[in-house]
Amino acid sequence: MIPDIHADIHRLDATLALLKERAERDEEAPAPIAFLGDFIDAGHATKVSDDAAVLTHVRQLVQDGQAIAVMGNHELNAILYHTPGPDGAPLRVHGAKNTGQHRSFLRQFGVSTPQAMVWVDWFLTLPLWRDLDGLRVVHACWSQPHIDIIAARRPDGRLQPEDLWEVATESTDFGRAVKIVVGAPELDLPAPYSFHDRNGDERRRVRIAWWRADAPTWRQASLSVPNPLELPEGDVPTGHAVAFYPEGSTPVLVGHYKMDGTPSIEAPQAACLDYPSTACAYRWRGEGRLAKTQLLLAERAESMPA
Repeated sequence: MIPDIHADIHRLDATLALLKERAERDEEAPAPIAFLGDFIDAGHATKVSDDAAVLTHVRQLVQDGQAIAVMGNHELNAILYHTPGPDGAPLRVHGAKNTGQHRSFLRQFGVSTPQAMVWVDWFLTLPLWRDLDGLRVVHACWSQPHIDIIAARRPDGRLQPEDLWEVATESTDFGRAVKIVVGAPELDLPAPYSFHDRNGDERRRVRIAWWRADAPTWRQASLSVPNPLELPEGDVPTGHAVAFYPEGSTPVLVGHYKMDGTPSIEAPQAACLDYPSTACAYRWRGEGRLAKTQLLLAERAESMPA
């Protein structure tokens, strides 16, 4: 299982080499690879970004049956950025922030060019989740109530063009469910609290670690907050809408959250593999509880995705 690549071709090559080396060491046939989304959009610190090389390699592995892949929020954002809505305006606003996050893709493919639309069309073939035999993979959040809403319309988890307006506007339960599955559950911070993300942008909503049912405080339950001291000290209010992942459920692996420190397995039923400072992968061998021994670490990465 390989988390967010964000146009970092060196990171992709290193992670694939790590999985190959381990399989050869253990004298095993290479296992199919599962990519957890966010292939595109390099961060400011990425020294060598190449969206085209990453996408071409991943797509070839999928087409050859050597890999599966799910959609990340950056793929969804790209779909919306390059797709016009009913009024002719793009479904994702071309403002400075959105364009900046998408800059490495735009540098190679442009805005809504035939070359860009080839990849937009491919992104739409990616399911939002995969429920495998004993393992689940999703980019950001396995929330069964929201997956059930999507599956009622799209049983295979693949979006269709006619769904995109709802997703962009989050105007329906379906659209809101898609955003949570690929983009994480969030809660409003109590006034007057806010925090600054890795890009220095001030935020008043915070991502919640849906696998930490035993983390009652804002500082324990929140994710992607560079300085947790900006958050309130108290408990997260009861009665919020985040659906925590139950203990004993099928194991699930995600990316998305830009975790700090050394990669680890936080809980036996769910774990995030997205550690920007370290290229890592999880080598699943059918175990019903995620194990630290199956977590593989490559060399320190030289990039920090946006």
